[in-house]
Amino acid sequence: MAAKPRILIVGAGIGGLTAALALLRSGCDVAVYDQAPALAELGAGIQIAANSSRLLRGLGLTADLAKIGIEANVIDLRLWNTGERFKMMEHGAKTLERYGAPHYTIHRADLQNMLKDAVLRENPDALHLEAKCTGFVQTAGGVTLTLQNGKQVTGDAVIGADGIHSVVRQTLFGADKPEFTGFMAWRGLCPAEKLAPALMRHGGWIAPTSHIFHYPVRGGAMLNIIAVVERDDWQHEGWNDRGTHAEFLADFPGWHADARAMIEAVETPYKWALAVRWPLAKWSVGRATLLGDACHSTLPFLAQGASMAIEDGIVLARCLAEFSDIETALKHYEVARIERTRRIVLAAVDQKDRLHSDKLKNQDTAHQHVDEKFNAQRTEELYDWIYGYKAEAVAI
Repeated sequence: MAAKPRILIVGAGIGGLTAALALLRSGCDVAVYDQAPALAELGAGIQIAANSSRLLRGLGLTADLAKIGIEANVIDLRLWNTGERFKMMEHGAKTLERYGAPHYTIHRADLQNMLKDAVLRENPDALHLEAKCTGFVQTAGGVTLTLQNGKQVTGDAVIGADGIHSVVRQTLFGADKPEFTGFMAWRGLCPAEKLAPALMRHGGWIAPTSHIFHYPVRGGAMLNIIAVVERDDWQHEGWNDRGTHAEFLADFPGWHADARAMIEAVETPYKWALAVRWPLAKWSVGRATLLGDACHSTLPFLAQGASMAIEDGIVLARCLAEFSDIETALKHYEVARIERTRRIVLAAVDQKDRLHSDKLKNQDTAHQHVDEKFNAQRTEELYDWIYGYKAEAVAI
């Protein structure tokens, strides 16, 4: 671009910070605004698959990722009542060879802090906290954000990376209409010292109407657990609603002792309702666009929510570097990303049919279900498409 554009990013989550770092590296002037008084720790794990870890490594974060992440190897599934194991997929050397980067399990706060530090190394003044965006206006020449404290800031473009309750999305397209899925999720972290060493692994459990996935974080000091149950009496989307161990255990009656041991070891159980926001037909209007959960929130069944936001940030930076006109750049970004993310959102919805089935009620039909839904060819086809995508090279 002839002049150095000033890009305003609303939201300092994984997607917003990745976009900020990539934009700074491409020569843009970037300011990130977040409502939080500090980027406080969220007690949750996150998976960063090869399609996104390769991008973070490309931003010069290889050593940082190795410090905070655990490289995944074999992921197995166990039957809810017998504990029988089936190999679901294999990462490790196979993922490195096939996709060019590792699959990491990471504590979300560690990843956010890694990205924040990288952004501040590029520009110590880029991040603005206690700066909640309440709306914005745009003209042919720029955009103006209004913050809750009354301050107004101007730039050449605004990127809404402000999550499922995005103010930027609501300003552009009005209120959204999330649909409750009938699923409720539990999450929590288990200290390693409260679990048998054999349970500190990357794996999952499948049952007729519920499932669990778990993986180690923080150098193996903690096990992250997410447990999903078909239940319609809790429909609050809040991320930080506390539950009780008794309620958590009651959602998994008759489960194998190992699974219940994980539930009992969770430090603080949290619960949230899972809702679908169907893919938007467009993301961009003039000098404003969306990124990450603001435009394609994804059910957690493929572990691709953060990875999609990281991909968005890289493609956005490429488009703003390639096209001199802001509106043209944002339109090319939308076109490059909208179909990919639409398919991911829908694939995550469909994934529940792999995980839950009446066939899992007894061992004989459970084997049939696993063979049908988790056979090697089907699994490789799905994940080749997901992990093999190259945001750094896709046509823009």
